[in-house]
Amino acid sequence: MTSPLDALTRKPDRATDRAALDELLDEAKVGTLSTVVEGLPWSVPMLFARDADDILLHGSTGAGALRHVAAGAPVSFTVFVMDGLVIADTLFDHSANYRSAVVRGVLEPVDDAKSVLEVLSDKLIPGRVAEVRETTRRELAATVALRLPIVDGQWIAKARTGGPGSGSADWTGVVPMRTVYDEPITYSGETVPDSVLALAKPPVG
Repeated sequence: MTSPLDALTRKPDRATDRAALDELLDEAKVGTLSTVVEGLPWSVPMLFARDADDILLHGSTGAGALRHVAAGAPVSFTVFVMDGLVIADTLFDHSANYRSAVVRGVLEPVDDAKSVLEVLSDKLIPGRVAEVRETTRRELAATVALRLPIVDGQWIAKARTGGPGSGSADWTGVVPMRTVYDEPITYSGETVPDSVLALAKPPVG
């Protein structure tokens, strides 16, 4: 029997493929991890990184809910990126261009917390790993590292692109959206690291 969680029931034409899922997971910085704890819903936004067929997450060993999901509770992980506001001639027809995904499964503990921290760091701030000191054993002992395998049949990705659905004599259109970095704000030290400076540089081309 097919689960209603396995496919889109509304606007199935917006479903996207695994390549689009990977692109979204590589671009987005934050997702929401959800599960059920003692009969109640639990959700928390988390930084993450995709590493091949895994979504990598980390947190504190003192977080009770993370211990709960690390023990095998089923989870869902959702990601959403907005690409533009779609402006129509009626409020009912206004919309948004976006990409989203839901990945379901069971989190698995990763013994090598150091590698998870480094993959996450390189996604958020490319090159930063080489600029900082080694993570200490005490810091690693305080870190829980987890992976969520991306398994066929346990994820759904969808997207909307384009303009308003119908033509009009009034102005309609799309206001594109994107994430940009401002100049770094210094709190200590004198020289801004190269990895941080690179974030604020506009993309080439």
